[in-house]
Amino acid sequence: MSRVCELTGKGPMTGNNVSHANNKTRRRFLPNLNDVTLQSETLNRGIKLRISASALRSVDHRGGLDRFLAKAKDAELSADALKVKKEIAKAQAAQA
Repeated sequence: MSRVCELTGKGPMTGNNVSHANNKTRRRFLPNLNDVTLQSETLNRGIKLRISASALRSVDHRGGLDRFLAKAKDAELSADALKVKKEIAKAQAAQA
């Protein structure tokens, strides 16, 4: 399982551990990923995703998963999230 957020594409970064003696060794900064089930108002069901804590706050800020995916760039989304985005767009077009 890759350590990449499915909504924002945020992944591991690298840097240095720096000791008191200023010795530097390489380390990885991992994103804070959580397995969550987000509700889609359009599809009337839950969608399981592995997203970062900051992405979860962004989803809440934008008013839910449907609105977040509508504004999200396709290049940042995972294959599963892109499939859900297209499902939501299709369902919204059918309702209108």
